[in-house]
Amino acid sequence: MDKIEIKILHRHTREFIFSLEDVTIGKIFRSFELLETFGHALGMPHVKHIGRGLMEFRVRGKQEVRLFFAFRNSIVIVLHGYVKKTMQIPTKELKMAQTRLKSFDQI
Repeated sequence: MDKIEIKILHRHTREFIFSLEDVTIGKIFRSFELLETFGHALGMPHVKHIGRGLMEFRVRGKQEVRLFFAFRNSIVIVLHGYVKKTMQIPTKELKMAQTRLKSFDQI
């Protein structure tokens, strides 16, 4: 299996991650380590397939966080993140991730 590389696509996504509580940031980076180890095989409760090539990191805890990402060969492209407040994925958040994925694929 190829080594998985994780790239945070957008400056706003990086800023979002580092604006979270320290415990939550630690959980995100532990999740990244799991993804680097298990790649496509990593599933629930850590990762959920959303559709159209989008995946969702599920970070549980005091701050419920979701990070959208996509696989491109052995690279994980982290597209967008938000603090979860409702049961369903907010349309605005999903559209942002889809837009960023499209812009990445056009590079």
